[in-house]
Amino acid sequence: MSRPRLPRPRLVRVSGRSMEPTLREGDLLLVLWGARVRRGDMAVVRLPDDAQGRPRPLSVKRVTGRDPDDPARWWLDSDNPREGVTSFDVGSITGDDVLAVVRARLHPGPRWVGGRHTPSHR
Repeated sequence: MSRPRLPRPRLVRVSGRSMEPTLREGDLLLVLWGARVRRGDMAVVRLPDDAQGRPRPLSVKRVTGRDPDDPARWWLDSDNPREGVTSFDVGSITGDDVLAVVRARLHPGPRWVGGRHTPSHR
C-alpha cells in the first residue's frame, strides 16, 4: 500500500500585476505543490490555452469557489480587477489545473498570505 503524497514546498516569483495589491511583480512566494485548495486561497494554476491555441504561463490566481454548474471545477479571479485573465475570460478550471497553494510571501517582506479575500469583480 502506498502512502499519500505530501505537498512539496517550492518557491515562485510573481510576474505581472493581476494580484495587486496583495502581491506585486517580483514578490517571492512559498507555495505547497499538490496541497488541497480551499475557497479564498491563492493558487498556482494552469489556465486554458489562449485564442490562438498557445499555452499560457502558469499563473497565481484567487480561487473564489466551486463552479456552480460543475462542482468538480474551480472558479478563479484576480485581486486586481483591471488586470489578468480570470474565469470570467476562460471559464472554470479542473482540480488537476490547480497545481499549488500559496502560503507565504518571503520577499520583499515575509508575511502569511493564506487568509481569505473577496476580490472586486469587474
